[in-house]
Amino acid sequence: MSMAFTLAPEPEDEAREAGRLLFAGPIEFVKGVVSMSGLPPADRLEVCFAGRSNVGKSSLINALTGRKNLARASNTPGRTQEINYFALGESRHLVDLPGYGYAEAPVAIVAKWQALLKQFLQGRATLRRAFVLIDTRHGVKAVDEEILTLLDKSAVTFQVVMTKADKVNRETREANIAQVMGALARHPAAYPEIIVTSSEKGEGIETLRAIIATLE
Repeated sequence: MSMAFTLAPEPEDEAREAGRLLFAGPIEFVKGVVSMSGLPPADRLEVCFAGRSNVGKSSLINALTGRKNLARASNTPGRTQEINYFALGESRHLVDLPGYGYAEAPVAIVAKWQALLKQFLQGRATLRRAFVLIDTRHGVKAVDEEILTLLDKSAVTFQVVMTKADKVNRETREANIAQVMGALARHPAAYPEIIVTSSEKGEGIETLRAIIATLE
């Protein structure tokens, strides 16, 4: 069954150019929200990024947008404690979700994050796709399974983006990609193409931009 999953192909020229134009245009921080009542109007297509703490989410968003400090990276896991909204031109919202699975955060805060995440995923009609970041060095962990299951229950299509691909050798990379594909076979909401990225080397960035730009 895991054979149904493949690596995302290189984008067609038209899609690549659409991605380039979208991310070369204006990108602005809209607001950070800590409750559903604070969300901006649902007036455009949205994509969100989710990942456990320190998976490289801020670095990936910065690489995508070509802005070094748009999503502030931190060596302190669990720093992003709110849902951060960014406007991609006039047509898209890019949504940075709180990191999950940070064991050292206070239990009450973790519970609040999880509740907000659940409400957001189940209640945002304009959300077209969730990108779930998985560290290429580790593959899918138990804490990732929780978010994948939540996305299944919320009926939100999600696509795995593997980060930090430059940090492992080829053998480990291939083994962990296979592990991820096997894990995804158990999740009905999983999109069948995995994007392998390196924020430092630029690998997979054009592919991800093209996918975001061509979602309808």
